[in-house]
Amino acid sequence: MPGDLAGGELADTLRRIERSAGALATASVSRMDETLPWFRELPADQRAWVMLVAQTGVRSLVEWLRQGGAALGSPTEVSDEVFAAAPLALARSISLQQTVALIKVMIDVVEEQVPHLAASGEERLLREAVLKFSREIAFAAARVYARAAESRTAWDARLQALLVDALLRGDSADVLASRAAALGWGDAQPVAVAVGRSPGGEVAAVLHTIYRAARRIGVEIIGGVHGDRLVVVLGGAADPMAAATKMLAGFGGGPVVVGPAVPRLEEATDSARAALAGFRAAPAWPAAPRPVAAVELLPERALAGDGEARRTLRQDVYAPLVRAGGELMETLDAFFAAGGVLESAARALFVHPNTVRYRLRRVGDVTGFSPLSARDTFTLRVALTIGRLDPAPPVVSPAG
Repeated sequence: MPGDLAGGELADTLRRIERSAGALATASVSRMDETLPWFRELPADQRAWVMLVAQTGVRSLVEWLRQGGAALGSPTEVSDEVFAAAPLALARSISLQQTVALIKVMIDVVEEQVPHLAASGEERLLREAVLKFSREIAFAAARVYARAAESRTAWDARLQALLVDALLRGDSADVLASRAAALGWGDAQPVAVAVGRSPGGEVAAVLHTIYRAARRIGVEIIGGVHGDRLVVVLGGAADPMAAATKMLAGFGGGPVVVGPAVPRLEEATDSARAALAGFRAAPAWPAAPRPVAAVELLPERALAGDGEARRTLRQDVYAPLVRAGGELMETLDAFFAAGGVLESAARALFVHPNTVRYRLRRVGDVTGFSPLSARDTFTLRVALTIGRLDPAPPVVSPAG
Protein backbone atom coordinates (compact mmCIF):
# COMPACT_ATOMS: atom_id res chain seq x y z
CA MET A 1 0.00 0.00 0.00
CA PRO A 2 1.52 3.36 -0.99
CA GLY A 3 2.37 5.43 2.05
CA ASP A 4 2.01 2.41 4.35
CA LEU A 5 4.78 2.45 6.94
CA ALA A 6 5.24 -1.27 6.41
CA GLY A 7 6.02 -0.68 2.76
CA GLY A 8 9.45 -1.36 1.36
CA GLU A 9 9.94 2.25 0.35
CA LEU A 10 9.99 3.14 4.08
CA ALA A 11 12.88 0.90 4.90
CA ASP A 12 15.06 3.97 5.35
CA THR A 13 12.69 5.40 7.98
CA LEU A 14 12.75 2.13 9.88
CA ARG A 15 16.54 1.95 9.71
CA ARG A 16 16.79 5.49 11.06
CA ILE A 17 14.57 4.63 14.01
CA GLU A 18 16.51 1.47 14.68
CA ARG A 19 19.88 3.26 14.59
CA SER A 20 18.51 5.88 16.98
CA ALA A 21 17.16 3.38 19.52
CA GLY A 22 19.93 3.95 22.06
CA ALA A 23 19.83 7.73 21.73
CA LEU A 24 16.05 7.82 22.00
CA ALA A 25 16.10 5.64 25.11
CA THR A 26 18.80 7.79 26.71
CA ALA A 27 16.89 10.98 25.89
CA SER A 28 13.69 9.44 27.29
CA VAL A 29 15.29 8.48 30.59
CA SER A 30 16.88 11.92 30.84
CA ARG A 31 13.47 13.53 30.30
CA MET A 32 11.95 11.22 32.94
CA ASP A 33 14.61 12.38 35.36
CA GLU A 34 13.78 16.01 34.63
CA THR A 35 9.99 15.83 34.73
CA LEU A 36 9.11 12.98 37.15
CA PRO A 37 10.28 13.63 40.75
CA TRP A 38 9.46 10.09 41.89
CA PHE A 39 11.63 8.67 39.09
CA ARG A 40 14.69 10.48 40.46
CA GLU A 41 14.19 8.69 43.78
CA LEU A 42 14.25 5.20 42.26
CA PRO A 43 17.24 2.98 43.13
CA ALA A 44 19.94 2.75 40.47
CA ASP A 45 19.05 -0.82 39.50
CA GLN A 46 15.41 0.09 38.85
CA ARG A 47 16.43 3.11 36.75
CA ALA A 48 18.64 0.77 34.72
CA TRP A 49 15.67 -1.55 34.18
CA VAL A 50 13.61 1.39 32.92
CA MET A 51 16.42 2.19 30.44
CA LEU A 52 16.30 -1.39 29.15
CA VAL A 53 12.53 -1.18 28.78
CA ALA A 54 12.87 2.09 26.87
CA GLN A 55 15.43 0.61 24.47
CA THR A 56 13.29 -2.47 23.96
CA GLY A 57 10.27 -0.22 23.39
CA VAL A 58 11.98 1.61 20.51
CA ARG A 59 13.00 -1.68 18.92
CA SER A 60 9.43 -2.90 19.41
CA LEU A 61 8.19 0.18 17.53
CA VAL A 62 10.35 -0.80 14.55
CA GLU A 63 9.14 -4.41 14.63
CA TRP A 64 5.53 -3.31 15.00
CA LEU A 65 5.83 -1.01 12.00
CA ARG A 66 7.45 -3.78 9.92
CA GLN A 67 4.50 -6.05 10.70
CA GLY A 68 2.05 -3.41 9.53
CA GLY A 69 0.80 -2.39 12.94
CA ALA A 70 0.18 1.17 11.77
CA ALA A 71 -2.08 0.11 8.90
CA LEU A 72 -5.75 1.03 9.24
CA GLY A 73 -7.65 -1.81 10.89
CA SER A 74 -4.49 -3.82 11.58
CA PRO A 75 -4.97 -6.40 14.37
CA THR A 76 -1.25 -6.31 15.20
CA GLU A 77 -0.64 -5.80 18.92
CA VAL A 78 2.52 -4.70 20.69
CA SER A 79 4.09 -7.75 22.27
CA ASP A 80 4.19 -7.86 26.05
CA GLU A 81 7.84 -8.83 25.63
CA VAL A 82 8.59 -5.10 25.69
CA PHE A 83 8.43 -5.34 29.48
CA ALA A 84 10.26 -8.66 29.75
CA ALA A 85 13.58 -6.79 29.77
CA ALA A 86 12.92 -5.90 33.41
CA PRO A 87 12.16 -8.39 36.19
CA LEU A 88 8.58 -8.83 37.34
CA ALA A 89 9.59 -7.16 40.60
CA LEU A 90 9.61 -3.83 38.77
CA ALA A 91 5.82 -4.04 38.47
CA ARG A 92 5.69 -4.16 42.28
CA SER A 93 7.93 -1.12 42.66
CA ILE A 94 6.36 1.08 39.99
CA SER A 95 2.59 1.42 39.77
CA LEU A 96 0.62 1.15 36.54
CA GLN A 97 -0.08 4.88 36.69
CA GLN A 98 3.64 5.59 36.95
CA THR A 99 4.35 3.22 34.07
CA VAL A 100 1.86 5.10 31.89
CA ALA A 101 3.69 8.33 32.80
CA LEU A 102 6.99 6.77 31.70
CA ILE A 103 5.45 5.62 28.41
CA LYS A 104 4.08 9.13 27.80
CA VAL A 105 7.52 10.66 28.28
CA MET A 106 9.07 8.16 25.88
CA ILE A 107 6.40 8.78 23.24
CA ASP A 108 6.81 12.55 23.62
CA VAL A 109 10.54 12.21 22.98
CA VAL A 110 9.97 10.02 19.91
CA GLU A 111 7.35 12.45 18.57
CA GLU A 112 9.77 15.35 18.90
CA GLN A 113 12.28 13.41 16.81
CA VAL A 114 9.84 12.49 14.03
CA PRO A 115 11.22 15.16 11.63
CA HIS A 116 14.68 13.62 11.99
CA LEU A 117 13.53 9.99 11.94
CA ALA A 118 11.06 9.97 9.04
CA ALA A 119 12.12 9.83 5.42
CA SER A 120 11.09 12.81 3.33
CA GLY A 121 7.31 13.12 3.06
CA GLU A 122 6.57 10.46 5.70
CA GLU A 123 6.52 12.67 8.80
CA ARG A 124 2.73 12.71 9.15
CA LEU A 125 2.37 8.96 8.74
CA LEU A 126 5.13 8.28 11.23
CA ARG A 127 3.60 10.69 13.75
CA GLU A 128 0.19 8.95 13.44
CA ALA A 129 1.86 5.57 13.76
CA VAL A 130 3.65 6.64 16.94
CA LEU A 131 0.36 7.78 18.45
CA LYS A 132 -1.25 4.42 17.67
CA PHE A 133 1.82 2.63 19.02
CA SER A 134 1.51 4.57 22.29
CA ARG A 135 -2.01 3.22 22.74
CA GLU A 136 -0.91 -0.33 21.99
CA ILE A 137 2.05 -0.22 24.35
CA ALA A 138 -0.19 1.16 27.10
CA PHE A 139 -2.51 -1.84 26.61
CA ALA A 140 0.53 -4.13 26.76
CA ALA A 141 1.56 -2.52 30.07
CA ALA A 142 -1.95 -3.04 31.44
CA ARG A 143 -1.81 -6.73 30.50
CA VAL A 144 1.56 -7.14 32.22
CA TYR A 145 0.30 -5.46 35.40
CA ALA A 146 -2.88 -7.53 35.36
CA ARG A 147 -0.88 -10.75 35.17
CA ALA A 148 1.49 -9.52 37.87
CA ALA A 149 -1.48 -8.71 40.11
CA GLU A 150 -3.02 -12.15 39.53
CA SER A 151 0.30 -13.83 40.19
CA ARG A 152 0.88 -11.75 43.30
CA THR A 153 -2.63 -12.46 44.56
CA ALA A 154 -2.21 -16.20 44.09
CA TRP A 155 1.23 -16.13 45.69
CA ASP A 156 0.03 -14.01 48.62
CA ALA A 157 -2.91 -16.35 49.16
CA ARG A 158 -0.49 -19.29 49.29
CA LEU A 159 1.84 -17.48 51.69
CA GLN A 160 -1.08 -16.51 53.91
CA ALA A 161 -2.33 -20.09 53.98
CA LEU A 162 1.16 -21.25 55.00
CA LEU A 163 1.38 -18.61 57.71
CA VAL A 164 -2.03 -19.52 59.12
CA ASP A 165 -1.02 -23.20 59.01
CA ALA A 166 2.13 -22.32 60.96
CA LEU A 167 0.06 -20.48 63.56
CA LEU A 168 -2.34 -23.38 63.98
CA ARG A 169 0.53 -25.87 64.28
CA GLY A 170 2.32 -23.71 66.83
CA ASP A 171 5.48 -23.27 64.76
CA SER A 172 8.41 -21.31 66.15
CA ALA A 173 8.52 -17.52 66.24
CA ASP A 174 11.31 -17.55 63.63
CA VAL A 175 9.12 -19.42 61.14
CA LEU A 176 6.22 -17.03 61.73
CA ALA A 177 8.46 -13.97 61.40
CA SER A 178 9.97 -15.27 58.15
CA ARG A 179 6.61 -15.93 56.53
CA ALA A 180 5.18 -12.65 57.78
CA ALA A 181 8.15 -10.79 56.26
CA ALA A 182 7.52 -12.47 52.90
CA LEU A 183 3.97 -11.11 53.02
CA GLY A 184 5.11 -7.60 53.90
CA TRP A 185 3.25 -7.74 57.21
CA GLY A 186 3.83 -4.51 59.12
CA ASP A 187 4.50 -4.28 62.82
CA ALA A 188 0.78 -3.96 63.54
CA GLN A 189 0.09 -4.24 67.25
CA PRO A 190 -1.67 -5.83 69.02
CA VAL A 191 -2.43 -9.09 67.22
CA ALA A 192 -5.39 -11.41 67.79
CA VAL A 193 -6.83 -14.41 65.94
CA ALA A 194 -10.50 -14.87 65.12
CA VAL A 195 -12.00 -18.20 64.06
CA GLY A 196 -15.43 -18.81 62.61
CA ARG A 197 -17.16 -20.84 59.97
CA SER A 198 -16.36 -20.08 56.34
CA PRO A 199 -19.36 -18.89 54.31
CA GLY A 200 -18.35 -21.34 51.58
CA GLY A 201 -17.60 -20.75 47.93
CA GLU A 202 -14.33 -19.77 46.28
CA VAL A 203 -11.57 -19.09 48.80
CA ALA A 204 -10.51 -15.98 46.89
CA ALA A 205 -14.02 -14.54 47.16
CA VAL A 206 -14.22 -15.36 50.88
CA LEU A 207 -10.92 -13.64 51.58
CA HIS A 208 -11.80 -10.67 49.36
CA THR A 209 -14.88 -9.98 51.51
CA ILE A 210 -12.83 -10.14 54.70
CA TYR A 211 -10.08 -7.90 53.29
CA ARG A 212 -12.59 -5.33 52.12
CA ALA A 213 -14.10 -5.18 55.62
CA ALA A 214 -10.61 -4.88 57.14
CA ARG A 215 -9.71 -1.97 54.89
CA ARG A 216 -12.87 -0.14 55.91
CA ILE A 217 -11.93 -0.27 59.60
CA GLY A 218 -8.20 0.27 59.06
CA VAL A 219 -6.74 -2.99 60.37
CA GLU A 220 -4.26 -5.41 58.86
CA ILE A 221 -5.32 -9.00 58.40
CA ILE A 222 -4.02 -12.34 57.21
CA GLY A 223 -6.72 -14.83 56.34
CA GLY A 224 -6.99 -18.48 55.47
CA VAL A 225 -9.74 -21.04 54.92
CA HIS A 226 -9.09 -24.41 56.52
CA GLY A 227 -11.80 -26.92 55.80
CA ASP A 228 -14.99 -25.26 56.93
CA ARG A 229 -13.20 -22.75 59.16
CA LEU A 230 -12.19 -19.19 58.35
CA VAL A 231 -9.14 -18.09 60.34
CA VAL A 232 -8.35 -14.36 60.42
CA VAL A 233 -5.29 -12.78 62.04
CA LEU A 234 -6.10 -9.21 63.09
CA GLY A 235 -3.28 -6.70 63.43
CA GLY A 236 -3.41 -3.14 64.71
CA ALA A 237 -6.90 -3.38 66.21
CA ALA A 238 -6.91 -1.68 69.62
CA ASP A 239 -10.12 -3.59 70.37
CA PRO A 240 -10.04 -6.95 68.52
CA MET A 241 -13.58 -7.79 69.63
CA ALA A 242 -14.95 -4.57 68.14
CA ALA A 243 -12.98 -5.18 64.94
CA ALA A 244 -14.30 -8.74 64.67
CA THR A 245 -17.84 -7.44 65.17
CA LYS A 246 -17.44 -5.19 62.12
CA MET A 247 -16.18 -8.13 60.05
CA LEU A 248 -18.92 -10.64 60.90
CA ALA A 249 -20.42 -10.38 57.41
CA GLY A 250 -17.35 -12.17 56.07
CA PHE A 251 -17.95 -15.26 58.22
CA GLY A 252 -20.51 -17.99 57.79
CA GLY A 253 -23.18 -18.82 60.35
CA GLY A 254 -22.40 -20.00 63.84
CA PRO A 255 -19.98 -18.80 66.49
CA VAL A 256 -17.03 -16.51 65.86
CA VAL A 257 -14.38 -16.77 68.58
CA VAL A 258 -11.63 -14.21 69.17
CA GLY A 259 -8.44 -15.22 70.94
CA PRO A 260 -6.61 -12.98 73.40
CA ALA A 261 -4.56 -10.07 72.06
CA VAL A 262 -0.79 -10.54 72.03
CA PRO A 263 1.95 -7.96 71.40
CA ARG A 264 3.36 -9.37 68.16
CA LEU A 265 2.54 -11.77 65.35
CA GLU A 266 5.32 -14.10 66.50
CA GLU A 267 3.31 -14.69 69.71
CA ALA A 268 -0.04 -15.17 67.97
CA THR A 269 0.13 -18.96 68.29
CA ASP A 270 -1.35 -18.63 71.79
CA SER A 271 -4.21 -16.52 70.47
CA ALA A 272 -4.84 -18.96 67.63
CA ARG A 273 -4.83 -21.95 69.98
CA ALA A 274 -7.35 -20.30 72.32
CA ALA A 275 -9.60 -19.20 69.44
CA LEU A 276 -9.64 -22.70 67.93
CA ALA A 277 -10.35 -24.35 71.26
CA GLY A 278 -13.15 -21.85 71.83
CA PHE A 279 -14.59 -22.48 68.38
CA ARG A 280 -14.71 -26.23 69.04
CA ALA A 281 -16.35 -25.71 72.45
CA ALA A 282 -18.72 -22.87 71.49
CA PRO A 283 -21.69 -25.13 70.58
CA ALA A 284 -21.98 -25.96 74.31
CA TRP A 285 -23.02 -22.33 74.92
CA PRO A 286 -25.87 -21.69 72.45
CA ALA A 287 -26.56 -18.23 73.91
CA ALA A 288 -22.97 -17.03 73.49
CA PRO A 289 -22.57 -13.56 72.00
CA ARG A 290 -21.23 -13.24 68.46
CA PRO A 291 -18.33 -12.72 68.40
CA VAL A 292 -17.31 -14.15 71.74
CA ALA A 293 -13.92 -13.92 73.43
CA ALA A 294 -12.14 -17.23 73.90
CA VAL A 295 -11.68 -16.44 77.59
CA GLU A 296 -15.48 -16.32 78.00
CA LEU A 297 -15.58 -19.96 76.93
CA LEU A 298 -13.13 -21.23 79.55
CA PRO A 299 -15.56 -23.70 81.20
CA GLU A 300 -16.74 -25.16 77.89
CA ARG A 301 -13.15 -25.41 76.66
CA ALA A 302 -12.10 -27.17 79.85
CA LEU A 303 -14.93 -29.66 79.59
CA ALA A 304 -13.99 -30.29 75.95
CA GLY A 305 -10.47 -31.26 77.03
CA ASP A 306 -8.54 -28.02 76.49
CA GLY A 307 -5.57 -28.30 78.83
CA GLU A 308 -4.81 -24.58 78.67
CA ALA A 309 -8.35 -23.72 79.81
CA ARG A 310 -8.05 -26.19 82.69
CA ARG A 311 -4.74 -24.67 83.72
CA THR A 312 -6.20 -21.14 83.57
CA LEU A 313 -9.22 -22.04 85.69
CA ARG A 314 -7.05 -23.86 88.21
CA GLN A 315 -4.41 -21.14 88.53
CA ASP A 316 -6.45 -17.97 88.00
CA VAL A 317 -9.72 -18.92 89.70
CA TYR A 318 -9.30 -21.88 92.05
CA ALA A 319 -5.83 -21.03 93.40
CA PRO A 320 -6.72 -17.43 94.37
CA LEU A 321 -9.73 -18.75 96.29
CA VAL A 322 -7.52 -21.18 98.16
CA ARG A 323 -5.03 -18.42 99.00
CA ALA A 324 -7.85 -16.13 100.17
CA GLY A 325 -8.73 -18.51 103.00
CA GLY A 326 -11.30 -21.19 103.69
CA GLU A 327 -14.23 -18.85 104.35
CA LEU A 328 -14.69 -17.93 100.70
CA MET A 329 -14.56 -21.52 99.51
CA GLU A 330 -16.92 -22.63 102.29
CA THR A 331 -19.35 -19.84 101.43
CA LEU A 332 -19.28 -20.71 97.74
CA ASP A 333 -20.03 -24.36 98.47
CA ALA A 334 -22.93 -23.41 100.71
CA PHE A 335 -24.25 -20.93 98.16
CA PHE A 336 -24.15 -23.53 95.39
CA ALA A 337 -25.74 -26.18 97.65
CA ALA A 338 -28.56 -23.75 98.45
CA GLY A 339 -29.32 -23.32 94.77
CA GLY A 340 -28.10 -19.72 94.80
CA VAL A 341 -30.48 -18.65 97.57
CA LEU A 342 -28.50 -16.31 99.77
CA GLU A 343 -30.64 -16.64 102.92
CA SER A 344 -30.50 -20.44 102.80
CA ALA A 345 -26.74 -20.31 102.49
CA ALA A 346 -26.55 -17.94 105.47
CA ARG A 347 -28.61 -20.35 107.62
CA ALA A 348 -26.39 -23.29 106.64
CA LEU A 349 -23.32 -21.27 107.61
CA PHE A 350 -24.90 -19.81 110.79
CA VAL A 351 -24.03 -16.28 109.68
CA HIS A 352 -25.98 -13.17 108.74
CA PRO A 353 -27.05 -12.86 105.06
CA ASN A 354 -24.99 -9.66 104.81
CA THR A 355 -21.92 -11.69 105.68
CA VAL A 356 -22.68 -14.03 102.79
CA ARG A 357 -23.15 -11.04 100.50
CA TYR A 358 -19.80 -9.62 101.55
CA ARG A 359 -18.01 -12.92 101.02
CA LEU A 360 -19.57 -13.40 97.58
CA ARG A 361 -18.42 -9.92 96.60
CA ARG A 362 -14.93 -10.91 97.78
CA VAL A 363 -15.11 -13.98 95.55
CA GLY A 364 -15.78 -11.68 92.60
CA ASP A 365 -12.89 -9.42 93.57
CA VAL A 366 -10.49 -12.34 93.94
CA THR A 367 -11.44 -14.31 90.82
CA GLY A 368 -13.05 -11.81 88.46
CA PHE A 369 -16.22 -13.93 88.41
CA SER A 370 -19.31 -12.99 90.41
CA PRO A 371 -21.33 -15.80 92.03
CA LEU A 372 -24.43 -13.63 91.57
CA SER A 373 -24.17 -14.00 87.78
CA ALA A 374 -25.54 -17.22 86.31
CA ARG A 375 -22.80 -17.41 83.69
CA ASP A 376 -20.03 -16.66 86.19
CA THR A 377 -21.49 -19.20 88.60
CA PHE A 378 -21.03 -21.89 85.94
CA THR A 379 -17.41 -20.86 85.46
CA LEU A 380 -16.75 -20.90 89.20
CA ARG A 381 -18.30 -24.35 89.64
CA VAL A 382 -16.19 -25.80 86.83
CA ALA A 383 -13.09 -24.12 88.28
CA LEU A 384 -13.76 -25.57 91.73
CA THR A 385 -14.28 -29.02 90.27
CA ILE A 386 -11.08 -28.87 88.21
CA GLY A 387 -9.07 -27.47 91.12
CA ARG A 388 -10.18 -30.24 93.45
CA LEU A 389 -9.64 -33.00 90.90
CA ASP A 390 -6.37 -31.64 89.56
CA PRO A 391 -4.76 -29.48 92.25
CA ALA A 392 -1.78 -27.37 91.30
CA PRO A 393 1.57 -28.91 92.27
CA PRO A 394 3.03 -27.56 95.50
CA VAL A 395 5.60 -24.79 95.19
CA VAL A 396 9.01 -26.08 96.18
CA SER A 397 11.16 -23.51 97.90
CA PRO A 398 14.77 -23.33 96.75
CA ALA A 399 17.23 -25.03 99.07
CA GLY A 400 18.69 -22.61 101.57
